Amino acid sequence: MTDRDVEVGVFTVLMAVVLVLGFGAARWRAPQDPHTLEEWGAGGRAFGNWTIWFLIGGSMYSAYTFVAVPALTYGIGAIGYFAVPFAIITTPLTFVFTTRAWSVARRHGFLTHSEFASARFGSPGLGAAVAVTGILATMPYVAVQLLALQAVLRTVGFGGEWPLLAAVTVMSVCTFRSGLRAPALLSVVKDVLMAWMLLTALLVVAMYGGWDRTFRVSGEYFAGTPSPVDGLLLPDTGHLGFLTLVIGSALAVFAYPHALVGMLAAKDRATVRRNAAALPIYCLALALMALLGFFALARGVTPVDGDLNTVVPRLIHEFFPSWSAGIAYAALSVAALIPAAVMSIAAASAFTRSLYRPYLRPGASPATEARVSRWVSLLVKFGAAALILAVDPAFSVDLQLIGGVIILQTIPATFLGLLTGWFHRAALIAGLLTGLTAGVAMLYDVPKLDATGRVVAEHFGGTSWSLGNGSTVYVGIVALLLNLAVAALATVLLRAAGVPGGGDATRPDDYLADAGDARLKRLDDLIDGLPRRHTVPAASGSTPGLRGGHRLTL
Repeated sequence: MTDRDVEVGVFTVLMAVVLVLGFGAARWRAPQDPHTLEEWGAGGRAFGNWTIWFLIGGSMYSAYTFVAVPALTYGIGAIGYFAVPFAIITTPLTFVFTTRAWSVARRHGFLTHSEFASARFGSPGLGAAVAVTGILATMPYVAVQLLALQAVLRTVGFGGEWPLLAAVTVMSVCTFRSGLRAPALLSVVKDVLMAWMLLTALLVVAMYGGWDRTFRVSGEYFAGTPSPVDGLLLPDTGHLGFLTLVIGSALAVFAYPHALVGMLAAKDRATVRRNAAALPIYCLALALMALLGFFALARGVTPVDGDLNTVVPRLIHEFFPSWSAGIAYAALSVAALIPAAVMSIAAASAFTRSLYRPYLRPGASPATEARVSRWVSLLVKFGAAALILAVDPAFSVDLQLIGGVIILQTIPATFLGLLTGWFHRAALIAGLLTGLTAGVAMLYDVPKLDATGRVVAEHFGGTSWSLGNGSTVYVGIVALLLNLAVAALATVLLRAAGVPGGGDATRPDDYLADAGDARLKRLDDLIDGLPRRHTVPAASGSTPGLRGGHRLTL
């Protein structure tokens, strides 16, 4: 049996195990009534510390981390390292803002950012706009995961488009059946496999000269390239672009629909806080993976057919033992499938809660919501697959950054909305539309350059907008600043003109609510970590914050 046969054999067996677990996840912690959106899309809001830890790691630290970032450092050097400081910045922000989001969402029964924006500013139209924006931004982010999966499959030897479509189909069936429970369960498998891969990578680096040789050879390579922007250190004109990429990416993380899903599945505020405090552990893994791009460059790893997304898979093939390479391929594949599943669930929930129910079928039952979301999640995944077949980005990170330009425009309504309800609903919509228009116009105006700086395409060449002096700025930040300026100015003018705003359905204490609060809209049969309690039906309208059909925990 050849080394390639061992690689493929181990990879195939592990993926078969993942498939079985994905299908079986529907029976894991199965509720009495699984046919609701809260159960399918949020796991019954009942996950404890360990489950949330693995789920957040599985959904937020994805193939973007393990494939796209090393490809960027391999291709252009230090600029690709922006993902590390932005991940570090998100930790304290998560600790503060996500905890507030968890509380208000649990008290009002929200599952999406768009529902919160609608209630906070009294505007279903704003909620719909946030939902549409979130869905559009999620599509390229899902595409990043699928590009990484495609790179792994090509390296393993499964070329063409059919292996990717087959993998998307299997993932879709698992998600359709098991909802959030499938990625939550598979996240445990992913972290175990990924830990082994990282340990093997460290040993390989040590065996082949260590980091000293890696940086020396990589520095010599970048010094000999014609590009003025690559290198182990940022060029003098690259600081602003790097800083705006870090800030924009850190803010965008909180606005994506899937960012809220993992935390909303937590059973209480303490679970959210503990996991936010532990997130720097994943930052270490991200930093190591980014360094592997330099190691691959120093060792002369050649990507398959020039596809930089295959750098890490090729590195694994050339330097890992064959059986360990099979494990690493499976780790990367699961790291792509899990976030794609969570993202599609989140986008589907946003559609159902902020578009389908308010505008198409106001009286939709919980079972109908769940059914519609299942089908929409399929459309999101296959739409993302169609996107990567239609475009050819130089780096897959570009797709994520394009999504960031779009999703950043919801920051005033969702992120800042957790702190203040001052903005006028009409002003927020005007700012959102302004930011989206400016962002798309600037993306259109960015030319595509080759390694020598020569223009090879006039439009949609990236997300860094030139300032004319060699410096660049991330398009998303410029569009967001315009968005905020319009929203603030329009709010002042509308209030001065006496135009009434929408009523705020939230209260200050909503943002501090915790498990055990009788006004929380939650399922009564929480499983992970909370004792089952005796419940009695609550009369419709008898308790503030509870609707008919909910039950009050005593």
